[in-house]
Amino acid sequence: MRDELPPIESPFLVEGLKVLPAWIDSNGHFNIAYYLHCFDLAFDRVYERFGFEHGMIKTQQASTFAAELHLSFKRELFEGAPLRIATQLIDADPRRCSFVQAMYHADEGYLAATVEWLILYIDMNQRKVAVMPATLQAHLARVLEAHRAIPLPAPVGRGISIPRRPPSGPT
Repeated sequence: MRDELPPIESPFLVEGLKVLPAWIDSNGHFNIAYYLHCFDLAFDRVYERFGFEHGMIKTQQASTFAAELHLSFKRELFEGAPLRIATQLIDADPRRCSFVQAMYHADEGYLAATVEWLILYIDMNQRKVAVMPATLQAHLARVLEAHRAIPLPAPVGRGISIPRRPPSGPT
């Protein structure tokens, strides 16, 4: 009899965070720096669900480093707002993975922000990008298969630009 693997949560969810008074800026809303802080806290809480281990620096001399991210703000959050953060794997190869996170107001349900990440698997002895172990690659493939079945919270792979339109007449 073949051992069944546990199902993959789709997406990975984190709840229980809320916008603290110290995170409010001079505009009276959630400061941009703390959006990223909360996204990072949520990623830490789902790190092992991706197949990574919090102790892998000691046990495997390996870690992950963020290489790039794109943070987008959709709607304001205010002091005390409860947060729900969904994390979804969108691509992976033997050395990298890309995921998107969506931050929602947990009570009202609206999308407040998204962040798309590119992370690298790092050999900590050389501090260079390395190939992930086959077991980790296989787990990420299972996560990717499960997460591809759910819609993305926002467009991914976008760059930053200012769309140019022809002038519409005197201003």
